[in-house]
Amino acid sequence: MKLIEIINVLENWAPKEHAEDFDNVGLIIGDFESDIRKAIITLDTTNKVLDEAIRNDCNLIITFHPLIFEPFKAINTEGRVQKLILKAINNNINIYAIHTNLDNNPKGVNYQICNKLKIKNLNFLIPNELIEGIGMGMYGNLDKFYDEKSFIDYIKSNMKLSFIRHSKFLNKPVKSVAVLGGSGSFGIEKAIEKKTDCFITSDLKYHDFFKANNQILLVDIGHYESEKFTKELIFNYLKKKIPKFACIITKTNTNPVNYF
Repeated sequence: MKLIEIINVLENWAPKEHAEDFDNVGLIIGDFESDIRKAIITLDTTNKVLDEAIRNDCNLIITFHPLIFEPFKAINTEGRVQKLILKAINNNINIYAIHTNLDNNPKGVNYQICNKLKIKNLNFLIPNELIEGIGMGMYGNLDKFYDEKSFIDYIKSNMKLSFIRHSKFLNKPVKSVAVLGGSGSFGIEKAIEKKTDCFITSDLKYHDFFKANNQILLVDIGHYESEKFTKELIFNYLKKKIPKFACIITKTNTNPVNYF
């Protein structure tokens, strides 16, 4: 199957123009006319993922986070990303990134989190002002009220987490919940504005927790942890649209954060 055919399927689902301006989505490395034998789906492109692709005869990596964000003056073996670029090219491996265009998708990253947590009656937390029907983050309601500690346990169980950071408990029941996968501190004010009881995201800094201001429970579940089910989302979509296309989900844990 030609790479361009696979790309067309992905971009009918999550068009490149739906990505944020800062992002770098689409074909990062490769040839649109490549014959693709097999694809591997990952959150990040690392050396171990490249080795896994080679072992499994995958000549396409579909990655959530783009390998290249910053421009280079040279591609050599001095930098981590440059080494990965050379290794991919030398092994004829194409790399395609689908990132904030999938974040913004109505059935994308945040929908997947809401599905795991059984949050219903969904709306966009931050609707796109220029394109109707897409937006960052989602909010909705749980089937029942939870006390805060029980809800933290519920998140840990459903999202398969060991650690969570949160703002102070307000001793208020939780039913209305907002989510924003990845770095979502920019959504705190909007979650408060929507009168949600809890905002689930990641990468909150020390001073971000003060923004709760006794109005909302902030829950930081970790960046990788908030997006880890995205691999499954992409895999299931491709299997539905191209049933005979050979693709696998990476077995490599690409989370750069470790806990002791």
